[in-house]
Amino acid sequence: MDNKTDSLIFKFAIIFLVFTLIVASISGVATFAAQTSSYKAQREEIAQQVADYLEQMLSADGNDFQIFQKYLISHKDSLLVPHDFDTATMQKARMQYEHILAEKHPQKTLGLDITFDELDEEVKNAYGVYSFEYYLWVFEKARDAFDIAYAYYLIPTGEPYHMYWAFDAIREMYFTKGELYIGLCQDVYNKPEENKCMWEAWDTGKVPQGYDEHDNKLGRTVAYYSPLIINGEKLGVIGVGVEIDAINKAIKQNTRIQITAISLILVFCVIMLLIFIYYRYISKLELLQKQIRIYSEVKDPEVATNIEKHITGKDEIAILSAQVSTMILELENYMKNLLSISQELKTVQQRNDAMSELAVKDALTGIRNRTVYDSEIRKLEWKMEDEPQKFGIAIIDLNLLKRINDTYGHEMGNYALKRLCSIICEIFNHSPVFRTGGDEFTVIIKNSDCDYADSLTEKFNKTIEKLSTDDSLEPWERISAAIGTAVFDTEKDSTVTNVLKRAERLLQTRKKEMKMM
Repeated sequence: MDNKTDSLIFKFAIIFLVFTLIVASISGVATFAAQTSSYKAQREEIAQQVADYLEQMLSADGNDFQIFQKYLISHKDSLLVPHDFDTATMQKARMQYEHILAEKHPQKTLGLDITFDELDEEVKNAYGVYSFEYYLWVFEKARDAFDIAYAYYLIPTGEPYHMYWAFDAIREMYFTKGELYIGLCQDVYNKPEENKCMWEAWDTGKVPQGYDEHDNKLGRTVAYYSPLIINGEKLGVIGVGVEIDAINKAIKQNTRIQITAISLILVFCVIMLLIFIYYRYISKLELLQKQIRIYSEVKDPEVATNIEKHITGKDEIAILSAQVSTMILELENYMKNLLSISQELKTVQQRNDAMSELAVKDALTGIRNRTVYDSEIRKLEWKMEDEPQKFGIAIIDLNLLKRINDTYGHEMGNYALKRLCSIICEIFNHSPVFRTGGDEFTVIIKNSDCDYADSLTEKFNKTIEKLSTDDSLEPWERISAAIGTAVFDTEKDSTVTNVLKRAERLLQTRKKEMKMM
């Protein structure tokens, strides 16, 4: 068996592979379904823990955060916080705040010797910049540390269902004075029907059960909320979002691992099973196949004896081997007669092939004859019924053939015909050429020849003109021929016959021109 894909062992392997894929897929689906619920609950718990953590972080600052929030809301349009600040920038902002505080209020400590309202405006501004960077940094670090989609802080504006987005997962850009700053406290309308849990957290001052689902620039997310209450005052809502895709990511990873493990185990078992099947059964079939192939090559009846030597057991393969051995011995009795009949049939076939070739070829030139030409024209007409075809027709007529035959003999006339045929085939070398009459040839112009029909026709005329005027040649070598070429034009032609008629008219016109010359 030359093609390995046709072997039984290959087909068994395919069957077992499909079985392995089905089992692994079913196991994977079951694993994914089982883990989705528990892992989602785990992620929900993490989101709630992050919200609690941020609430504790802000609550720990107590009055300081209350003072900052009040200042942030009142100066949201004038406070300028650099958009691309980092830890180093934040530390620089803190040092600047401390420096200005020491400069404006020497020997004063905020909260001990001086209140926030008593601070100079420049100090307040520096305090506001540093505090905003610090708290936003806390939210961003919590987001990164717990691998969640975002963490943010919302402050009610006083307008129904409007919230200031104080600390956002994505820093809003704000250009002013040629610099890039963070757009502070974006006023956003939060639809109550889409943010039920958020408004519940604010209205009740308690952590709600459940979450809100959103489709935003981060993808599909679920959001959990915790109200921020400091010193008995309800200040805002902390939101924590988890990407649904992230929830599924770990589950998919675990599922892939399990599928891989199950697949490896199944593949190992399948390989062992295939090895057993091969040595127990397939190898016997291959041996039988080999003996049959030897017999088919050498026709030696001794092969039957070799098959019988290797028969073991009483299974179906052993029975098949015995039957094949018997069949070989019976076939041998008829082999000589079959060989004789085969030789006779081969001889008849060769004769038929030779006759068929004679039927389609021109005996003199060796090119296709009128019969094949008529068949090709009919095929072209059938194709034209479905859709227009790209083709052309050239008709070539050898001039003065009768004069050459009468003056120099038919042998020289035949030379002229064969020479003309050779020229036509050389010039129209991508198109079929036919001898359609005694002195007439026809070309069905196809392929790239169709694009250069005019230039090929011109080349033919120049070649003929050169030959016909060459005085160094014998008279029968100075062949003269006329050509008429027409290419199918959708605006002029509707059938193959239209193209043929135009080619014939152009041929007659060319003959008249040559006669006048």
